[in-house]
Amino acid sequence: MSTYLTIFTQKLAPFLKKPHALNGIGRGVERETLRITSDGRLSSKPHPSALGSALTHQWVTTDFAEQLLEFITPVSYSVPEMMHQLHDIHRFTYRALDDDLLWPFSMPCSIEKEEDITLAQYGSSNVGQMKTLYRKGLKQRYGSVMQIISGVHFNFSFSDVFWEALLGPQTSEQRQASRSEAYFGLIRNYYRFGWLIPYLFGASPALCASFIKKTTTQLDFKEAGKETFYLPYATSLRLSDFGYTSLEQSRLKIGFNNLDEYLEGVRSAIETPSEHFSRIPLRDASGFLQLNANILQIENELYAPIRPKRVTKRGEKPSEALARAGVEYIEVRSLDVNPFSPVGLDENQVYFLDLFLTWCVLSDSDQMTHDELGCWRENWKHVVLEGRKPGLELQIGCHGEQLTLQAWGKRVFADLAQLAVLMDEAQGGDHYQAVCRELVTWFDFSERTFSARCLEKIISGLGIRELGIALATDYHEQFIKEDYQVCSEALFLEETKVSFQRQKDIEQSDVIHFEAYLKDYFSS
Repeated sequence: MSTYLTIFTQKLAPFLKKPHALNGIGRGVERETLRITSDGRLSSKPHPSALGSALTHQWVTTDFAEQLLEFITPVSYSVPEMMHQLHDIHRFTYRALDDDLLWPFSMPCSIEKEEDITLAQYGSSNVGQMKTLYRKGLKQRYGSVMQIISGVHFNFSFSDVFWEALLGPQTSEQRQASRSEAYFGLIRNYYRFGWLIPYLFGASPALCASFIKKTTTQLDFKEAGKETFYLPYATSLRLSDFGYTSLEQSRLKIGFNNLDEYLEGVRSAIETPSEHFSRIPLRDASGFLQLNANILQIENELYAPIRPKRVTKRGEKPSEALARAGVEYIEVRSLDVNPFSPVGLDENQVYFLDLFLTWCVLSDSDQMTHDELGCWRENWKHVVLEGRKPGLELQIGCHGEQLTLQAWGKRVFADLAQLAVLMDEAQGGDHYQAVCRELVTWFDFSERTFSARCLEKIISGLGIRELGIALATDYHEQFIKEDYQVCSEALFLEETKVSFQRQKDIEQSDVIHFEAYLKDYFSS
């Protein structure tokens, strides 16, 4: 136990004298949401042209399907500013949707047949066709329903001043290596302790009946009305085997001890043929069915609760960017859509993530074997399926020692409380300490967690569909009435116009046919 929850005073010491070094956190949000009709069914309309080009718009795009919107905020160094940006993107979008609404949950509902899910379209350019073909491959491999499960991705980076305080003076080459090493230490601790996120913020304790009917399970699901099934203590079924998971990928041996080990694992996955996916033809009479038959078609297919990232240059693959200049930021991918926020995320969640991710990088983070990683993943599995179960015990590594979720959570929060004092001193105010004081009580009062609050409303008689429609309608009325906060209607209209021109320029710049483009892409 002491190996992982040691007091992190030594690494915190430089910030006692320089708390301002804890400022300058870079943040960005990617929020996914389905377009639905007023009666809760999947919209049949294509991506609205009033939202610009899904290929090139900076802030509004699509993910797997035409109906699955994705909102992307610019990098911001202020929590309120980032949240204002996210609200403004929603305001602009709602004004362009006519009578469509935005589904407020991660897990979809009322999907009558997979054919109703339309693959996202990105135009005639080679890069646009490849994006659609990649999604066609996902459909062949996992089915369309799984691919329209929504989430919130949180991008996070530390400032140069932070690294200077933590690591001391270094050459640029040394700093690049040390920063990557520190980010991988953060990632390992995220696997060890990140179950806190689905416990606190998991918001998918229930499923639409369509998910259960297609699956043989020994889990004791309860029924809430004719359309809804739930597990009494579940937190995030989105992160379970009923959600966004892949049995094929569960066998991968991708390590997180350093950048080279990680890149070697990813490259192996995108170069190794899959016996299972090889049964899917690469093409039929209608054309290509998937990009290739490897375990991963491309790196984006890797399902992970957290990823090391770097902004890519044009034509550069994610792994190539990481190999070129190391880790620049991390992407947290284990957040359910928060149905109690009109934008799927609230400020308190962001303040907690600031604290938790900073604690992860400042705390001890031993090297991790694949067996140990498997033990931590088992903890995540227990939390997503029964995280609110009284007395639930989690493993501490692979040595047989166990501790209750409540006791372990409180130990982490004791460290977070120390850090919160410094972060509030650096920024002014009481945001971080207030979040700590509130969330630590959720270990004794699990009914305050998002999943418990969702379940209370669902089983009280509303069910998923009715609750989703009610929330979506309320949020629609709210956004239509509100004014922009940091952006403007003119700014969004200009971006929409320019995005179409960018797409046109890309299409006109293509000089080779699509098959030759694919061959060049994978041969490189």
